[in-house]
Amino acid sequence: MFIDARQLDDGSAIACDVAIIGAGAFGITLARALRGSGRDVVLIESGGLDFEDETQALYEGATDGIAYNLDTARLRYFGGSTNHWGGWCRPIEPEDFEARAWVPHSGWPVSRADLDPYYPRAQEICELGAFDYSVENLARLGPPLGLPGGKIADGFFQFSPPTRFGERYRDDIANAADIRCLLNANVTEIVAAHDAGSIARLDVATLTGKRFTVTAGTYVLAAGGIENARLLLASRSVAPAGLANDRDLVGRYFMEHPIFGPIASWICDAPERIAPYYGSYTALGDAVARGCLSMTPEYMAREGRLNTIFTFTPNDDVRYLPGRPAEDGPIPLETEMLTLLAGVEPGVEHTGKRVYMGCGTEQAPNPDSRVTLADEVDALGMPRTRLAWQITEGDRESLLANVATLAAAMGAWGHARLRRIVPADFAWNDIDMFWAHHHMGTTRMAAQASQGVVDANLKVHGLGNLFIGGSSVWTTGCGATNPTLSIVAFALRLAERLRAGEA
Repeated sequence: MFIDARQLDDGSAIACDVAIIGAGAFGITLARALRGSGRDVVLIESGGLDFEDETQALYEGATDGIAYNLDTARLRYFGGSTNHWGGWCRPIEPEDFEARAWVPHSGWPVSRADLDPYYPRAQEICELGAFDYSVENLARLGPPLGLPGGKIADGFFQFSPPTRFGERYRDDIANAADIRCLLNANVTEIVAAHDAGSIARLDVATLTGKRFTVTAGTYVLAAGGIENARLLLASRSVAPAGLANDRDLVGRYFMEHPIFGPIASWICDAPERIAPYYGSYTALGDAVARGCLSMTPEYMAREGRLNTIFTFTPNDDVRYLPGRPAEDGPIPLETEMLTLLAGVEPGVEHTGKRVYMGCGTEQAPNPDSRVTLADEVDALGMPRTRLAWQITEGDRESLLANVATLAAAMGAWGHARLRRIVPADFAWNDIDMFWAHHHMGTTRMAAQASQGVVDANLKVHGLGNLFIGGSSVWTTGCGATNPTLSIVAFALRLAERLRAGEA
């Protein structure tokens, strides 16, 4: 059932078995998966059933370094940021979980095999097709490009409608006898017991001035990659440095997926090979899919690179003469690219389809890229967020090397010539790009408390009854894979353990 917290008596005390903070993809999935388990669940949502400016303004904060709009990157009402997500879905690749010698702070305490049992159900929840992301399944769209050299991998995304969790699963929450969803309820502190070894209660407030508490046997924080860190840091009544922050790890390792659209343009003289599956959304059985290219694990290990995922959008038919500007824009290949491409002769004219290439790229975990608390407070009296997001020179070099590697593979293929649009000395704030709003890493997962905030089962190190869900637990950026599908899979995994009494 839904309860408007603004209608509760001031000073109310609510008790339950499981308290979940945040009704986004993780929180709604977890609550639904616990139905009928014998657990009384309270799902706590800051907003209502619809967008409201006053609640959304609680996200406002300050930034250092790369400019970022904290108040528009997420949505603060029932359903969370699934209310505006694009529906792009892929599982995390097996190699992304592994420790990579060339990526500091990499290596998850779980593997892809730990998530595989939950991905099929996550596919259903996100209203996707079968859990089959193989190249063989991709071939149903058309022949994979199969670029030579062993450095570029074919793959694809499936697309959710997109599923708006707050709409699609609203009735499930409303009709569940063992779920109470508190709307317009803002957790202002996760209060630890005096020994700081467990959680004693949640302090909750409404924007109308009501204050009350929620107590539970198990607490789950699932408020988003930035807000999870903010709330832990602001929970200081028992732990002055912030809850679970005795090793100064909460808020560190913030990662995003920079998105370039476009980063390059290219000419293809075999457009039938790229359309429709590399340029549009195409039926794949009962799914909607779109092909993509990324870097192979062998290439990344050999060259010490991060991953980049490329997608393509055909534009107009054009004629292209290397070294000569075109009337409709700067199409010529750069000299540095000409040296990479097989079969290109100066002065030889090519005819084909002009294609724009966009990409999402990975950044390495960086402890100096972090969320902290600002001096300013919000309408509830909570410190606002300060985000100091950093992308390193190594991240830039890896992206540029991956573009050059793709250019060489296309040249060797013999049907395409690529020109990078983004200059080698680009500034992250000054080019044609945007952010994916995938907030990762601020409560990272690690086997040891000295390396992360939560363990392999999402339990906070050193706290017996607090778990954290969402992509804030990501240890690495996972290429540029969109996190929602895996967030749902992790929620199902935690639900199974809670139902079995194993967590």
